[in-house]
Amino acid sequence: MAISAHLGQFYINGAWVDPLPGATSMGVENPATEEIIAKLALGTEADADAAIMAARAAFDAYTVWPVADRIALVQRILDIYNERYEEFAQAMSLEMGAPLAWARSAQAWAGQVHIESTIQAAKDFKWEHQRGNSRIVHEGIGVAALITPWNWPMNQIACKVAPALIAGCTMVLKPSEIAPLSGALFAEVCDAAGVPAGVFNLVNGTGPVVGARMSAHPEVDMVSFTGSTRAGTAVAAAAAPTVKRVAQELGGKSANIILPSADLAAAVAGGVEGCFGNTGQSCDAPTRMFVPRVSHDTALEIARETAEAMVTGDPRSPDTTLGPVISRIQFDKIQGLIQKGIDEGATLVTGGTGLPTGLNRGYYVRPTVFGNVTPDMTISREEIFGPVLAILPYDTVDEAVAMANDTVYGLAAYVQGPLPEARAVARRLRAGTVNLNYPDWDTFAPFGGYKQSGNGREYADWGIADFCEVKGIVGYGEA
Repeated sequence: MAISAHLGQFYINGAWVDPLPGATSMGVENPATEEIIAKLALGTEADADAAIMAARAAFDAYTVWPVADRIALVQRILDIYNERYEEFAQAMSLEMGAPLAWARSAQAWAGQVHIESTIQAAKDFKWEHQRGNSRIVHEGIGVAALITPWNWPMNQIACKVAPALIAGCTMVLKPSEIAPLSGALFAEVCDAAGVPAGVFNLVNGTGPVVGARMSAHPEVDMVSFTGSTRAGTAVAAAAAPTVKRVAQELGGKSANIILPSADLAAAVAGGVEGCFGNTGQSCDAPTRMFVPRVSHDTALEIARETAEAMVTGDPRSPDTTLGPVISRIQFDKIQGLIQKGIDEGATLVTGGTGLPTGLNRGYYVRPTVFGNVTPDMTISREEIFGPVLAILPYDTVDEAVAMANDTVYGLAAYVQGPLPEARAVARRLRAGTVNLNYPDWDTFAPFGGYKQSGNGREYADWGIADFCEVKGIVGYGEA
């Protein structure tokens, strides 16, 4: 069943429990239909406290489990996840409007592949080693507060829970309250896998209440947060008085430089598809495309044809390539930014404001491409988080690199062209991940940002290391 029976409860200390007095509730909306499909309990600070203290009580016993046993536990989670794979895909299609084919091949797959990668990385991880007369040891940091977003629900849950468990941490997870269905299913999986009581806990709630309490709580040793830069700064501020570790994966405005020597048709079409994947709701989406000025008009025509070939509509239809955006708030924000692009003088190539033709409900955005964008325009600087692409012309590669780096963000970047040239440009870009010629997703490469896109790195051994403290035992003697 895609909608868990436990949305009115929290998973604390190995059991589903009712919220404490003072908790409220909210409707979970299907963004494709604007219908309420479930009711979600929203916790209080007291609920967060109960989960945190359960995690604290469980830490000492769990963190000394042998690594092999922790790996076996995560393997059991993976096995049950795979058995319920279709439920996860259905849940994410419902809660965020993802086309069902995309929910299966990308959203549910992301959870699966990150758990697999973490297991493999754990087997190869250097948990301790000798350096001279000292023993260098990696061990779990403690109680981790995990705050995950709505746009890649299982990707981010898996990227936090799996390495935290492998590292020997205990944890409290707060999924996004507007896409909570898959998080509840994941808690059911952890319960069925036999995760010891208190090691994994889940509390639903809002950021300003539950998220803030988790960030500030003195018994939390680390916060791992994925979301907007605005919310990330609030998390860091709340965590600062207790000097806990804060890992953040935040916003982005990723540049896609198409070199003069690139295959223009393939590069532009691939860039449009990359930008509009997940309905443009990916923090690392290539939303700023830089093309040689002499090729600008041709690039606009390629982008228009690619965008207009996409099918926006019912996520249940096998023909749909773009579903709705997540909410009315997000829809209105995107509409305002599209209008801003028009008002500031960018060339509207295709798309624009309003619902796509033939749709009269749901938060559907017309796939939109702007040309003749300049670096000072709002659509070139602000993260839109929808299917909106800004194309900027450049005269020299040096100019393209300078414009690409002229942003407060630095999560990802993209370069298209012959490898020797693309590699050289990649080294000049200030971003945590640089993708050359639209490669396959590498779940063993580090993922995280420069500048206001965050700090820390996720995926495989990088994620495990983030949840570890490093201890030097000096005078240890020979191993």
